[in-house]
Amino acid sequence: MKLSVLVLFTALAVGLSIGLVNYHFQGSWYYMVISFAISFVTSFLVFYYLLEKYIYSKIKLIYKQIHNLKLGKDLKEALGEYISADPINDVQQEVEEWAGAKKREIDVLKKQELFRREFLSNVSHEFKTPLFAIQGYLETLQDCIIDDPEMAVKFLNKAEKNLERLSYLITDLDSISKLETGEIPINYSRFDFVQLVKEVLEILEDKAANNKIRLIFKDKYTNPTMVYADREKIRQVMINLIQNSLKYGKENGSTAIKIFELHDQYLIEVTDDGMGIEEKYLTRLFERFYRIDSHRSRQEGGTGLGLAIVKHIIEAHQQTISVRSTPHIGTTFAFTIQKAN
Repeated sequence: MKLSVLVLFTALAVGLSIGLVNYHFQGSWYYMVISFAISFVTSFLVFYYLLEKYIYSKIKLIYKQIHNLKLGKDLKEALGEYISADPINDVQQEVEEWAGAKKREIDVLKKQELFRREFLSNVSHEFKTPLFAIQGYLETLQDCIIDDPEMAVKFLNKAEKNLERLSYLITDLDSISKLETGEIPINYSRFDFVQLVKEVLEILEDKAANNKIRLIFKDKYTNPTMVYADREKIRQVMINLIQNSLKYGKENGSTAIKIFELHDQYLIEVTDDGMGIEEKYLTRLFERFYRIDSHRSRQEGGTGLGLAIVKHIIEAHQQTISVRSTPHIGTTFAFTIQKAN
């Protein structure tokens, strides 16, 4: 409600009340109209002045500050100064919207804080495991380097493996950081995705044989499937996804790679028939260091960052990745990739 309308109704109420009281005691319509008119005009002028000076102007100032804060400096300058015709109602609406937005921001910050704590805890744990192992091997090495050279060599090899794990961990963390900040550019090129898959399968065939898992890429994928992306990064995506399927696939199982043609994209699926994942865990699969079965994951090796890197690479290409899974049946990771013109 506008200030003038609010003051008008208030002045009418005051004028009518005084006029009726005057009529009650004097019984004259003439004096009633006179008293009503005088009290109405006086009330209107006094109320309007007082409300405008001490209340309405301050509400307008509060509204202006809230409105400008919501817009931000750049948008405010672009749109120019805004003056509300009804700041009393508008300030209520602005405050409610602002409060809702701030609540959502606080909820996001709380989630980010929880993620930060979990991330720091995971990083600390991931670094401590190989560091303590190396420390133990070196201490034992000092005791047996002269008396038992064969045992010393064995401990040196174990220490070297843990150093390699640390190196992989640091490299993967650095890659994720650079992908997030855009420091690693996406070098787009036109290439045959079918040929890339064949190269990746050739690289991983020995590991698949050791895990007793068949890699399936059907003969129908013989014609070139030309895509437009960063070849080396998509190669890394495929290696990470297939290695993940080999980690959690069942013995004598299989991992299949499929290509589906969409309008201006291809949908790539990597499917295994392993242990599967419960639905409640799926939303967290792409988080750094997140492991459903941490004990088995450590036995299988890896840094716990493979899927996080995959997600960042796909999103850097402005594409999407998803996962679906059924426990004891298998898991499918699917991502899109741009067709080459």
